[in-house]
Amino acid sequence: MEAEKDILITGGAGFVGSSVALHIKKKYPGYTITCLDNLKRRGSELNLPRLTAEGIRFVHGDIRNREDLYPFETGLTTIIEASAEPSVLAGIDNAPDYLVNTNLLGTINCLYLATKTKADFIFLSTSRVYPIGAIDRILFSENDTRFVISPGQPTTGLTEKGITEAFSMEGSRSLYGATKLCSEFLIREFNTFYNIRTVITRFGVITGPWQMGKADQGVIVLWVARHFWKKELSYFGYGGKGKQVRDILHVDDLCTLIDYQLHHMEELNGRLFNAGGGTEISVSLQELTAICRRVTGNTVPIAEIREDRASDIRLYITDNSAVTAATGWKPANTVEKIVLDIYHWIKDNEIVLKPILIG
Repeated sequence: MEAEKDILITGGAGFVGSSVALHIKKKYPGYTITCLDNLKRRGSELNLPRLTAEGIRFVHGDIRNREDLYPFETGLTTIIEASAEPSVLAGIDNAPDYLVNTNLLGTINCLYLATKTKADFIFLSTSRVYPIGAIDRILFSENDTRFVISPGQPTTGLTEKGITEAFSMEGSRSLYGATKLCSEFLIREFNTFYNIRTVITRFGVITGPWQMGKADQGVIVLWVARHFWKKELSYFGYGGKGKQVRDILHVDDLCTLIDYQLHHMEELNGRLFNAGGGTEISVSLQELTAICRRVTGNTVPIAEIREDRASDIRLYITDNSAVTAATGWKPANTVEKIVLDIYHWIKDNEIVLKPILIG
């Protein structure tokens, strides 16, 4: 019988944090789960009734304030660090204070808490830790609908399946990516010198129902929402044809991986993984448009803007070989299933979601 756990999820009212909390509580009802969140992101308040209905405790707090973590200094078995300012554009066009204080100093505060409680530490990082320049140097070809990674890459850490954990770390990666990478470094130091069991996962594009999508974070939801409400869109950069590609991961598949990590910390201690949809669950914006048209029955005007945006990348595909070998995990939800799930969620919650997703 699995020993009961006392889990703190930071960013617990956010898209990922609340999804993980609900997944764990439904599967392990005897676990104590607390979600801490500052409710900064619009729409996160909609998750509070969902958490309460499942017996998950919510605490309004902020990991930037170490004193907000004082109440959790006894009894914790696990900290799942899912809080973040997730926008890759954060700090570029505005002051970086909130970004740095949340993504770096906030994580340090959580590590102090883990040190005091000897709690396991599961950290949700990002593929954005990989340098933009190195990704731009990936050899590619172009077909009718997308850019494709070419075979025979000379770059270390790059296979035909995508980017591995051995990919180059030399170069700039955005302030967002830098804060997450700095946190990774500190987590590994705490793992070694404070004997805290840790696991780090670099996720790519995560999406699914209950994500309050915006152009700079949550583009899949935004794309479905714009088609649902018949609002215009734009293809930005790389010729303005929408051929840029991402692998995408349904939040349910993320939850399955976190569930495994939560219960196998001894064997995964100190490990770092990439996790994403992989080549099989990847999509270009042009291909996403076609799926959205098919699912919603709507066609919307899409402007073609050729100029590239700061910190954007042409393509990103995850090579899941390491995480699959270590855990047996593979993503299960296809691009079509992801779009359908988002569509039905929007349809079922149209009144409350429209002002958040469309404005």
